[in-house]
Amino acid sequence: MHRPISKYIRIAGIIAISLIILLLIGGYIAYNKREALLQKEIAKAKEKAKKDYKLNINIGSAHFTGLATVSFSDITVVPDERDSLLSIKKFDISIKIMPLIFGNVKFADVVLDNGHLNLTDIKGVKNFDFLFKKKKDTTEKKERADLSILANNLMKQVLYKIPDDLDLRNFLVTFKSDSAGIKLLAQTALIKDGKLSSTIKVNDTLATWHFAGKMHPSDKDIDLHLYADGKKVEIPYLQERYHLKVNFDTVSTRLEKVENSDGVTRIYGSWSVRNLLINHPALSSSDIIVPDGSIDANVFVGKSYVSLDSSSLIKIKKIAVKTYLKYQLYPVKMYTVKMNTDWMNAQDVFDSFPQGMFDSFDGIQVTGKVKYHLHVFLDSSNPDQVQFESALAKDNLNIVKYGKTDLGRLNRPFTYTPYEKGKPMPARIIGPQNPDFTPLQDISPNLKYAVMTSEDPSFYTNGGFVEESIRRSIATDFKQKKFKRGGSTISMQLIKNAFLSREKTLSRKIEEILIVWMIENNNVMSKDRMLEVYFNIVEWGRNIYGIGEASRYYFGKSPSELTLGEGIYLASILPHPKTGLYSFLPDGSLRPSLINYYNLIGKLMASRKWTDPDSSGYGYYSVRLKESLRQNIAPVSSSVADSLMKQTNDDDDAVGVQALMTKPSAPEKKPNFFQRLFGKKDTVARKQAEKEPEIDTVGKTKKQIRQEKRALRRLEKQREKELRDKGLM
Repeated sequence: MHRPISKYIRIAGIIAISLIILLLIGGYIAYNKREALLQKEIAKAKEKAKKDYKLNINIGSAHFTGLATVSFSDITVVPDERDSLLSIKKFDISIKIMPLIFGNVKFADVVLDNGHLNLTDIKGVKNFDFLFKKKKDTTEKKERADLSILANNLMKQVLYKIPDDLDLRNFLVTFKSDSAGIKLLAQTALIKDGKLSSTIKVNDTLATWHFAGKMHPSDKDIDLHLYADGKKVEIPYLQERYHLKVNFDTVSTRLEKVENSDGVTRIYGSWSVRNLLINHPALSSSDIIVPDGSIDANVFVGKSYVSLDSSSLIKIKKIAVKTYLKYQLYPVKMYTVKMNTDWMNAQDVFDSFPQGMFDSFDGIQVTGKVKYHLHVFLDSSNPDQVQFESALAKDNLNIVKYGKTDLGRLNRPFTYTPYEKGKPMPARIIGPQNPDFTPLQDISPNLKYAVMTSEDPSFYTNGGFVEESIRRSIATDFKQKKFKRGGSTISMQLIKNAFLSREKTLSRKIEEILIVWMIENNNVMSKDRMLEVYFNIVEWGRNIYGIGEASRYYFGKSPSELTLGEGIYLASILPHPKTGLYSFLPDGSLRPSLINYYNLIGKLMASRKWTDPDSSGYGYYSVRLKESLRQNIAPVSSSVADSLMKQTNDDDDAVGVQALMTKPSAPEKKPNFFQRLFGKKDTVARKQAEKEPEIDTVGKTKKQIRQEKRALRRLEKQREKELRDKGLM
């Protein structure tokens, strides 16, 4: 009964012994031939580098010093017609045998002495541009790469190339461009028994950095910390090149696990920073300081997408935000952003704001809880259907004490100081003490409703924000490939003027949004009071602030006496108040190009019962500039004047008609772009478009007249289609 089993065991033993003998014979042959094989592979590598990348590689000597250790000396890499890229005096490397048997190259020990990696970017010429060399196009159609496989292979390659033991001495990395440069000298870098330690000199004597921590790359377990001796870690190149100042006490990076299954590569890790300082003109005018920030970043890579999984968590002091980001590359590019928080103590939220970012809230005391939700989804093939949701919920939120800024100060008389290009203008008292101050009930309804129609039709019903306008701004920004902040309600314009500086920074915009939310959601001011203050501080011309000054400046009358035509005119200049006089001809009448604007605003006002329907231009023909100002009218052509009148003086578009009136017309080479985009026009729009545009023909050729008429027709079509698409017509 046992003989067959013994027979099989003997056969298996014979096979195993035979394989071992074959391996030993093969190993012996390979061992004796290894020097020749090494030189052959080096020659092939040199030839490939020269042919494919135009790199000249020279090696003084290369030979085996053990079973799997190769010693190199005097290595140089020089790209054709470029500065020298790399030089290494001594480089010893040993490879693990077992992974090599299964086709994986895993470094065991690395010794490197006296190396120099020299990167240059001078006058547009890089000595490392071979890295961006594209492969030649082929007629053969290739399938798209599976990103999950690429990510998994990349992680393996990176981790496998980190040696178990490292002894690096005096390795210099330099980068020099036309405007900046940096020098990093790694005096020592050691990996021993899974621990990393290093000493790096920055720009000779500027600073000394240290990388330290745990290194177990084979187990996909890495925990590193970067810090400096006696000071913060700061990268001088960022300041010189990008005007970006970044420094911190310590930054830590943790890789916990990498796995691949079901077509998805999952990379689990975390990142944290202590006392992070950021300063950039686009972010804030002052330093932004984050004492304690971290992110549990779980990156998932699928066949066609990269995502930050919803299990990821961003923390800033006491604020914790669950974050999900996804970027799908093909077949269509899609972008998804989701951010959610649990209910948080409102005081904890305000206490966690980065220092220097929202100064208005410094010292504020509140009770209650808040919760935030954000969802954005954009399909690049259909950006107009972008999804946008943003909500900050509250529970028993109450303001116990205002912080640095008294949000309730607008409920009583206050001093307002406008600024022009950072310089203060003469201060105004916003209250009865000022003879130009105009209570809301003394402002003509013609002006009140014209401005609301132009700037914020839903002012009395929205909570300070119009989500649909923000959604459309995202779509427009994406299509135009540039960032143009827009969608400002009257509430937002008021807060911007009354509480904040005119600096155009991200922190100012976010602070504006937060102040509006606090005021609107805590009944700090009534809607009537907000509108009253808005009319009394907004700019209407050069050094003309408040409707009291404006109505007397342009028409020599009080705000209560303004006609419908005068109200629509004043509404039209809000986005470009300094060019308000360009709306007039030398005789004091309005330029013909404004008739279409009058009809649009007037019809919208009539549709809301804010004025009576009118077939004669809604007061356009009765508007006359004050006679004493007519001598100031510049003798410019209609095309120049129209161009000037469309130039806004800020970074924020309103949410009403005015936002649409200031957008550029369709390019001359595509006259039917907006027709194709928005579809056929209705009967009312067709009749309006059939009207011959009224233009100034003095001193113009027939060709110039035709071109100007066509431009006006295109602009009018664009305005009407955008209004209809927005639901305002």
